Amino acid sequence: MTNKRIAITVERTGTGYSAYANDYGIATVGDTYAELKSNALEAVNLYMEATEQKPVTAEQLQITLDLPQFFTFFKVINASALAARVGMPQSLLAQYVSGHKKPSPKQVTRILDGVREVGRELAALELV
Repeated sequence: MTNKRIAITVERTGTGYSAYANDYGIATVGDTYAELKSNALEAVNLYMEATEQKPVTAEQLQITLDLPQFFTFFKVINASALAARVGMPQSLLAQYVSGHKKPSPKQVTRILDGVREVGRELAALELV
């Protein structure tokens, strides 16, 4: 199996979400992140099968979301708490989340680093 990452871009549509892999001419849709990811993996593997290439795993999909999509898919992430955690005014992050402002690459990195830090902490957590 190849270690190559398959770039999948997600866009919001009037009825849900669409995802596409430009390098492969693949497109799919879904109502939730889990459904979209599953459909994208199935579409990629159908393409791989049709072109006699090795199948890929979900880990090989590099899914790209914008901030509003991220907070729509992952409602469990509280934007106000994340803003405080990364040292950003809550009102500024709210404008990014609503799409009223577009964050700079530096701000995206700052937010993503905060999200990943929370993810690492949650992954290491044990509950009793």
